Amino acid sequence: MKRSIFIIATLLLATIALSQNTEYGNDDFKITNVEVTYHTNLDVLIWEITVAGNAGATTPSPAGKMNGAPVLGYVFPTTLKSSDVGFSETDGIVALALTSHPDFDDTPLWDENMDSKYDNDGVIWHPHWVVLVEDKRVEGGLAVKQFKKDDSTVKLPPTNPGMPMYMDSPGYGVKAINNTIKVVVPKYRMNNQISFNYDGVAAYMQVNTENLDKPMLGVYKVYSVASGNLTLPYTVKSN
Repeated sequence: MKRSIFIIATLLLATIALSQNTEYGNDDFKITNVEVTYHTNLDVLIWEITVAGNAGATTPSPAGKMNGAPVLGYVFPTTLKSSDVGFSETDGIVALALTSHPDFDDTPLWDENMDSKYDNDGVIWHPHWVVLVEDKRVEGGLAVKQFKKDDSTVKLPPTNPGMPMYMDSPGYGVKAINNTIKVVVPKYRMNNQISFNYDGVAAYMQVNTENLDKPMLGVYKVYSVASGNLTLPYTVKSN
């Protein structure tokens, strides 16, 4: 785990310098604070990222197709195990990602805009559990971990979107208010874990469905890291 964190930290810090003054590299993705609080009276954890601008105000410009579709994310890398969030045991960094992507919808069980359609609201900020691994084929050096579709050893939560990646669409409530974006996670949905470390990252990702030499969902830009060095120094507070 420590080696994985070190590799990811090195890759992310290397790409931050390249990520300034890009299309989405504005104050909406400049993290000023990150916090996870366990609320004992409700038995939930509230995850928060605060930015210098307006959290969630900037969303991607549509590409008009799946291949090359842009994805923006507020991401919490953690020291949780993959099995804590419903995946089979696998190496990598478990992260909770709040994402927006107008070209596709990967939450088939959830109707985030409440229009009675379940396949048209990918642009609305929503959560995913993912497992991140090193991938030098993309500028950001990271990607969501993939697997072969016929690999019977892989276990995904029943709320997964049906893609051959370690990704889940858990449907937790996300709310952006002024400069903070929050997500509420019931403790039982993460194996009752409240003792773990985490960090905060703002990033640009992109979908690939055509080039076999690229990952299906890679990290291309990192706009900011809460700790500055991605050492995952933060621990869960209790309220």
